[in-house]
Amino acid sequence: MREVLTKSMARNIFYGGSLFFILIFAALFVHSHIYIVNTSTDRAGLTDSVAAGKHLWEKHGCVNCHTILGEGAYFAPEVGNVMTRWGVQDDPDGAFEVLKGWMESQPSGAEGRRQMPQFHLTDQEIRELSDFLLWTNKIRTQDWPPNEAG
Repeated sequence: MREVLTKSMARNIFYGGSLFFILIFAALFVHSHIYIVNTSTDRAGLTDSVAAGKHLWEKHGCVNCHTILGEGAYFAPEVGNVMTRWGVQDDPDGAFEVLKGWMESQPSGAEGRRQMPQFHLTDQEIRELSDFLLWTNKIRTQDWPPNEAG
């Protein structure tokens, strides 16, 4: 014998299912919040220099061309892990030197090539930007965005 689904049964399934998925969503939200606050972010490394580098990142609109941790435009390379790709993730002075060399060599003048503008940053600003990129490099992103080193 086949049972018929009544209106009250359908309503109960709807409300029960909705409540179930709301609880799942709330649990995932809490888990994500705990992970971000306690695990993935280096709060101790968030210095004034890192904050100043973030300000430069925003002031010069770097996100208009670059992505950082997968957020931003796709015109230029991802920079969330650029310090690892450059091999200077544990060397603040090396990171500064590599970034300074890169920034001062822009634009390269090659025709038909996408080029980064020359921002004429001071050594202090380059140091702050390199500190910011070193800090973002330490964020535990669970391998996101997928990005080959090299």
